[in-house]
Amino acid sequence: MRRRTLVAVVAALVVIVPIAWMWVDSLAPGTYSVEEMGTPEYGGGPVGMDHSGDMAEMPGMAGTAMGPSVDQLREPPGPADVDVTLVARAGRVTLPSGRVIDGFTLNGTTPGPEIRAEQGQMVQVRLVNENVAEGVTLHWHGYDVPAGDDGVAGVTQDAVGVGGSFVYRFRADQAGTFWYHSHQVADPQVKGGLFGALVVTPRAGLGATADTTVLTHMYAGRRTINGLEGDVPATGAPGQRVRVRVVNTDNGPVQIWVGGAPYRLAAIDGTDVNAPTPSTDSLAVTAGGRADLEIDLPADGAGVRVELGGASAVTFGRPLPPTPRPAGELDPLHYGTPAALPFDPAAANRTFDYAIGRRLGFLDGTPGLWWTVNGRMWPDVPMYVVREGDVVRMHIDNASGELHPMHLHGHHAVVIARDGVPATGSPWWTDSVDVQDGHTVDIAFVADNPGVWMDHCHNLAHPGEGLVAHLMYEGVTTPYRVGGDPHNVPE
Repeated sequence: MRRRTLVAVVAALVVIVPIAWMWVDSLAPGTYSVEEMGTPEYGGGPVGMDHSGDMAEMPGMAGTAMGPSVDQLREPPGPADVDVTLVARAGRVTLPSGRVIDGFTLNGTTPGPEIRAEQGQMVQVRLVNENVAEGVTLHWHGYDVPAGDDGVAGVTQDAVGVGGSFVYRFRADQAGTFWYHSHQVADPQVKGGLFGALVVTPRAGLGATADTTVLTHMYAGRRTINGLEGDVPATGAPGQRVRVRVVNTDNGPVQIWVGGAPYRLAAIDGTDVNAPTPSTDSLAVTAGGRADLEIDLPADGAGVRVELGGASAVTFGRPLPPTPRPAGELDPLHYGTPAALPFDPAAANRTFDYAIGRRLGFLDGTPGLWWTVNGRMWPDVPMYVVREGDVVRMHIDNASGELHPMHLHGHHAVVIARDGVPATGSPWWTDSVDVQDGHTVDIAFVADNPGVWMDHCHNLAHPGEGLVAHLMYEGVTTPYRVGGDPHNVPE
């Protein structure tokens, strides 16, 4: 009897002890620096030096050579061409459609005010938190701002608490369509309305082209266009060319198509497509991604509809019934005309893997089915280390069971292959790219914006479930910490 009891106890310990160890090992400290989390990966490039000049061998990046802090990587104070104050509020919100929700506003509206600048202008935005208890930041999605203005709580700044403020400054060097949103407890705050459009027009202007911005967002399960439900009329004269800037602010892709006229995909994620051709296919816009469509409206005033997911549409001209989704889908990998790249991806001096998986385990003490990066669970995820000027390739492999819209902060990358099939169209520059389950995407970029940058899934529930890594420039540090008194929650 005693022997059976002893065997049972030993068997139980064999099961319980490893589980208890995994639980303890998964616990995150109350406050920590992202520099200290994860495992450095150098992608075949040189390994950094510690402060004494010895090779860095310790986990995390605290031992690399000292360089600038992210709060030094900012535009200096001075006059601004575009100067905006945005006041964040939480509470009952009346949408432009008239629907009332519990959510957030910026200057009393959601979406927040469109910020529009001309290429080359200095943009300054003062964020004020009136009453958002969890704190708030603004991230300039797709815009390669200096690291100190990236707006990630606990990485590039502290969350702005109630009654506080923060001033963002950046030079609007790139023309295109972008957006801004909170990066503090981002999933509920963006869902609830803390976002808006950022549009930078070219120095030469838009000529005779009409221009409309379309923010598509699901509020409380209802698809909206700029907060309006159903069909939303837009301005455009018969025979005029219109540019429709579609911004997907949701956690998953949205299918768009045009009824009544062909369109050209003029830009993806703020970068012009080289020599786009007319298309009547549908187009998937990645979560966080943008697509600029150019449409020549019929000279006779006939109706045109830009359908967004089949639930809402931007309309021009005479009324036109809803149009069904086309059978074909435009593939940016093979669309447009090839053009030379400003660097050679084949000459990359760092090559990284970003393999997305999923497995049972503990995340900060909570059991569940969590995302993994390169087979490891957060916080033991990669810290991709680069030096300024490096040519970087990244192979993203998704075997997780779900689609993931991957977003690298601070950089635009060019898609060079999908599932091993090389790109044959216009250079496909992106900052938000869908990686389907069971598929791979290869991207390349130049490390030309020093900082500490998030590289995460833009289904904004997923970073908090472990699907987040960081790109760190050797020697760059951050004084900010996740958690702590500011209650920084970058995911």
